[in-house]
Amino acid sequence: MLEINNIHKTFNLGTINEKKALNGVTLYLDEGDFVTVIGGNGAGKSTMLNAVAGVWPVDSGSIIIDGTDVTGLPEHKRASYLGRVFQDPMNGTTATMEIQENLALAARRGQRRGLKWGITKAERTRYRDIVKSLDLGLEDRMTSKVGLLSGGQRQALTLIMATLKKPKLLLLDEHTAALDPKTAAKVLELSDKIIAENHLTAMMVTHNMRDAIIHGNRLIMMNEGQIILDIRGTEKKKLSVEDLLQKFEEVSGEEFASDKALLG
Repeated sequence: MLEINNIHKTFNLGTINEKKALNGVTLYLDEGDFVTVIGGNGAGKSTMLNAVAGVWPVDSGSIIIDGTDVTGLPEHKRASYLGRVFQDPMNGTTATMEIQENLALAARRGQRRGLKWGITKAERTRYRDIVKSLDLGLEDRMTSKVGLLSGGQRQALTLIMATLKKPKLLLLDEHTAALDPKTAAKVLELSDKIIAENHLTAMMVTHNMRDAIIHGNRLIMMNEGQIILDIRGTEKKKLSVEDLLQKFEEVSGEEFASDKALLG
């Protein structure tokens, strides 16, 4: 479903601030894979996700989604392949619009717009049923402005919007980092449920080692713009944080230096 072939990306090339963010990253995801991505600050986690999303062009290499080479496509033309949930709960929804209006926007993504009633009665019923499945009590607030919701409620709604049309690939970029632990656990539980029920292919960047181990069927660790560990199946299920730290030190020759990940 996703092929990342030897991609490189350097920012501020030729300046004093030159930074090699991706250094020959190669990664293949089968349909239905749920991959968690862990690494220290500057390891290249979010840069890789943004490269897949087309936020910026890569210097070399290729990115193929479901057999289509999207390497040269700009961000807005890749949107039909992708669902995305960002770290900031404010980024995935339109605050001044109602819950049901946000869902209608997501449902109509990629379609032509005409001069007809925005949301039909059947759609209202469908959206209410979908939101009710979140178990957050939002089904009785469908006409509320999204800006009035909590961060966790907005992230849950963003998850629904990002997967309403079953994307080829779901990208979760530290989507629980801005939430309190209890709310983050709820959103992660919802993420697992949506991915499993829709048999989605997903990639989740996280700073939390325990979350990276618990969720998904495959774990990737990055360091200095490269993938240094790729753990899956039974081996992943048996992992502990201590095991992961030891593996990192064995492969990289250095200690894992991310307080955020360790404390998480």
